[in-house]
Amino acid sequence: QVQLVESGGGLVQAGGSLRLSCAASGRTLSISRMGWFRQAPGKEREFVARISWKTGITNYADSVKGRFTISRDNAKNTVYLQMSSLKPDDTAVYYCAGSDTTVGVTTAGWGYWGQGTQVTVSS
Repeated sequence: QVQLVESGGGLVQAGGSLRLSCAASGRTLSISRMGWFRQAPGKEREFVARISWKTGITNYADSVKGRFTISRDNAKNTVYLQMSSLKPDDTAVYYCAGSDTTVGVTTAGWGYWGQGTQVTVSS
């Protein structure tokens, strides 16, 4: 099993920046992909970004492309989400996710989830 713990959420003004961190522990050698999802009140959980643990190849949702950057530090078993030019629409609970296999941009197939961290962007 893999355990994921997020940190770094908070309150920020529109146009500001935040960096989220997700520390993985347990059977981390099994991890193939790490990603970030978010869920706003009354909405479904949606894909934000993902990264290949081995190659570092990244993918982003169109809504965050050019503003968010996902990265990883394999030595620390940690994945990051640097968020810039934040907008009120980015307000959500952000979840870190992990998978042992190649997965897509829906929640299906992601076997490991963190507890979530709240990001609130004020206008």
